Amino acid sequence: MTGGRGRSRPPRELARDPENWPEATFVDQPQARVVQAVAQALTRQMTLQGLGLRRVAALSGVNRQAVANLLAGGSWPDVATLSRLEDGLGVGLYPGTNDPGSMHC
Repeated sequence: MTGGRGRSRPPRELARDPENWPEATFVDQPQARVVQAVAQALTRQMTLQGLGLRRVAALSGVNRQAVANLLAGGSWPDVATLSRLEDGLGVGLYPGTNDPGSMHC
């Protein structure tokens, strides 16, 4: 799923109801559900911290358009992107985490 042709379609398009992203329903798409959970966590943190796309980009070093694509379900974020976002915001975004993953290395 996550390598090669499995990523030819963005996570949003793998949902049963892509127009409902990031609350869309997935069947047999566990990796897309992870991206969905990351997008939901990022949205929550942006709201809690009162941050817009530009500020998230500045804090994390992740391109503003890359952040927008993640939030919209239009891209498969890589480990570096996720780690930079977590470090920049000071929270875990990966499902089941509270702290940035880099704090555990």
